[in-house]
Amino acid sequence: MSNISRDEVAHLAKLARMAVTESELDVFAGQLDQILDAVATVGEVATDDIPPMSHAVPLTNTFREDVVRPGLSPEEALAAAPAAEDGRFRVPRILGEEQ
Repeated sequence: MSNISRDEVAHLAKLARMAVTESELDVFAGQLDQILDAVATVGEVATDDIPPMSHAVPLTNTFREDVVRPGLSPEEALAAAPAAEDGRFRVPRILGEEQ
C-alpha cells in the first residue's frame, strides 16, 4: 500500500504544472513511495562517527606563493601595439559612434 495518495500525486502534478492521466496517478504514487522509502533507508545509516564533508576524498589547495614581480612599463607594453595614442592602445571603433 502506498503512503502517498492519488490526491497528493495530483496536487504535486498541479504544482509542477504537469498533465497527469488517471492511470499515471497510481504509477507515480507507487514510484514516489519507493523513492521516499529509499531516502528513509539512507537516513537510517549510522553516521554519528562520520564527520560531515563536502567531498569523498580529502582536497588540498595547490596555490603558489603570491610573489610580486616587475611587470612591463607602459612604453614596453605599447612597443608591440599596432597603434598607440596618448599612452594607450588605439583600437578601431566598433560601435559606429560619431567622432
